[in-house]
Amino acid sequence: MATPEFDIIVYGATGYTGRLVAEYLSNHYGSRDDGPKWAMAGRSLDKLESVRDEIGAPATTPLVVADAEDMASLEAMCARTNVVLTTVGPYQLYGDNLVAACVKTGTDYADLCGEPAWMAEKIAEHQDEAARTGAHICFSSGFDSIPFDLGVLMTQKVANERFGKPAPRIRGRVRAMAGTFSGGTAASLGATMKAAARNPRIINVLRDPFALAPGFDGPSQPSGMIPMYEKDLDKWAAPFVMAPINTKNVHRTNFLAGHPYGEDFQYDEMVLTSPGEAGKKMAEAAVEMMKNPFGAKPPKPGEGPSKEERENGYYDVLFVAEMPDGDTVHYGVKGKYDPGYGSTSRMLAETGIALLSCDKPGGIGTPGYFLGEDLVKRLEEHAELTFAAEN
Repeated sequence: MATPEFDIIVYGATGYTGRLVAEYLSNHYGSRDDGPKWAMAGRSLDKLESVRDEIGAPATTPLVVADAEDMASLEAMCARTNVVLTTVGPYQLYGDNLVAACVKTGTDYADLCGEPAWMAEKIAEHQDEAARTGAHICFSSGFDSIPFDLGVLMTQKVANERFGKPAPRIRGRVRAMAGTFSGGTAASLGATMKAAARNPRIINVLRDPFALAPGFDGPSQPSGMIPMYEKDLDKWAAPFVMAPINTKNVHRTNFLAGHPYGEDFQYDEMVLTSPGEAGKKMAEAAVEMMKNPFGAKPPKPGEGPSKEERENGYYDVLFVAEMPDGDTVHYGVKGKYDPGYGSTSRMLAETGIALLSCDKPGGIGTPGYFLGEDLVKRLEEHAELTFAAEN
């Protein structure tokens, strides 16, 4: 096959998050001789030209017109690039054709999907064909679920180095986070709830921690939905709204890699509050928030925080690996910038660049499985994340 014209195409570059991905690529790699050859894509040439100028990208930045409803235009776009990065969600509404086009053309793909029922459906539809064509279809390449997927992977690396075996149990605990959820995240949750109302079988997928590991029936998992006092951390832990997608991706990474964490591996995620009665009340309030995590006026797709708000955001996640004899590993993953926008746009861009060197067989995978420590290194060097053992 002829060498594609581009390394990366950012599809959805006129949307809020897509614009941030394009801006990051332009600012971070635009003047580098070793940077990727990239282009901006969307439905409207006029809007693409306008966004290109607004973000300060060179006037020579290539623009590609493609429409989610036009399969021919998507296949033509995919044929011109090695990797497509897409921010056009909810993916269950707008992603079917693009995934199919990437699988058909053998083009690598990464998105920001946090929609497990749709992901499970795409795995069933396309895993075999993606393996045949060599396409790497990499879901959840933003705040859901890279810090958690890679955090578990690196925690297990330390456990193996210290104790000669993986930890059978890891707790993921969000210690601190400042920022907002994206309008796309809110829209995706809304679309998922509507789909579940039409098709009750989707509820079973959402409840199953191994829904993205077809054919594997793993051990019972901690629910993560009941507030609890964690004596070793001296804090209360509350439900975390992103746990249902992150935990499934962690188990899929383990599944695809042949269960290096063990077939009995248990993992959950919660948010830490504080000690004492105040922490307990905060944790109990979080249970109620889970019923409507985005409030009365959820953000809309295309809306988002100001540049100052994005740059002042951050997150800090602790992973506690528990060994059978009582030994533990504490491992931290920290990121600058608003998790839902500023950091997510950087993570998606770096996932795309890392995919250019991916040597795993094609299929539908995760950042942890396809890219692993190579992506950890890229994120530390370029995206201002840190990964480090703490004890």
